[in-house]
Amino acid sequence: PHAAAYDAPRATPTRSPARPPSNAHAAGAAHESDGLVRLSKRMSELGLCSRREADEWIPRGWVLVDGKPVTELGTRIRPDATIEIQQAARSEQGERVTVLLHKPVGYVSGQAEEGYQPAAALFTAENQWENDPTRKRFAPWQHKGLAPAGRLDIDSTGLLVLTQDGRIARQLIGEDSNIEKEYLVRVVWEDAPDGPVERNVSAVFPAERLDKLRHGLSLDGEPLKPAKVSWQNEEQLRFVLREGKKRQIRRMCEQVGLKVVGLKRVRMGRIVLGDLPVGQWRFLGPFEKF
Repeated sequence: PHAAAYDAPRATPTRSPARPPSNAHAAGAAHESDGLVRLSKRMSELGLCSRREADEWIPRGWVLVDGKPVTELGTRIRPDATIEIQQAARSEQGERVTVLLHKPVGYVSGQAEEGYQPAAALFTAENQWENDPTRKRFAPWQHKGLAPAGRLDIDSTGLLVLTQDGRIARQLIGEDSNIEKEYLVRVVWEDAPDGPVERNVSAVFPAERLDKLRHGLSLDGEPLKPAKVSWQNEEQLRFVLREGKKRQIRRMCEQVGLKVVGLKRVRMGRIVLGDLPVGQWRFLGPFEKF
C-alpha cells in the first residue's frame, strides 16, 4: 500500500552540511553559492523517484548518501554524491500502479469541476478491461495518490495515464519531458474562400497552412516546438507533439482557419491506446515502457 505521511520527530542527519546561523536571506545566499542541492531535488533529477516520494523515504532512513543514511528533510548534498535507495523503498515503489484509461468525452482529467466527474471516477473494478494483459486486479488502496500524468480536454477522448509513480509522471509531464503524444484530429475548414469545407478538407487545404501547423506557430507568447502533422484521411489530421499546452491542438488549428470537431489521443511514447474500449482501463504492465 501507498506510504502514509511520517510525522515522528526527525533524527539528526548523518551527513548534513553545516548551515550558517544567520537569517533566512543570508542562508539562501549561502546555499546559492555553496554548490549544494536539496537531496529530494537531486533524487528527482536522477529519476530515482518524485520529490514527494523522497520526502516520504528520507525520514524513514531509506535513503543513503555516500553510504550513510540521511533522515532530515531539507538536507543538502553535493551534486556528485552517491545516492542509494534501501530495498524497502524499492519494494514500496514497485507496488505503485499506473493505469491506462480510455477517457470518454464529458469527463475532466483532474479534479471535478462544473458538475463534471473526474476521469479517475472510472477507475473501478467494474470498468477494468476484461482483456487486461497484466495479472493485477483492482484494489481500493490504488486510488490513493493516483493522479493524471497529462491532460485531455473535457471534449476530447483517448489515452489518459493515471499513476501513483512519480518517476512516470516526471517522464510524461516533467519540464524536460520529450515523450511523443499522438492524436487523431477531425477538422472542418472554416475560412475557406467558398465557405466552410467539411468534407475532403485535405484536397483543398493550403499546403502553406499545413506547414504552419508543423512549425511556426506560437501560443501564450512562446513559439511551439516542431510538430509532426499530416493528413490521415480526407477530414482527419494526425498530430505528434512533444509538449502539451492547454487546448494546444485546438488553438493551433484555429490559427490556420480549422475547427476541431473531434480529438482522440492514441499514443503516449511507446504505449498505444489499441483496442481498449471507451470508459474502460487496464494496468501498465511491468515490462511496458513509455
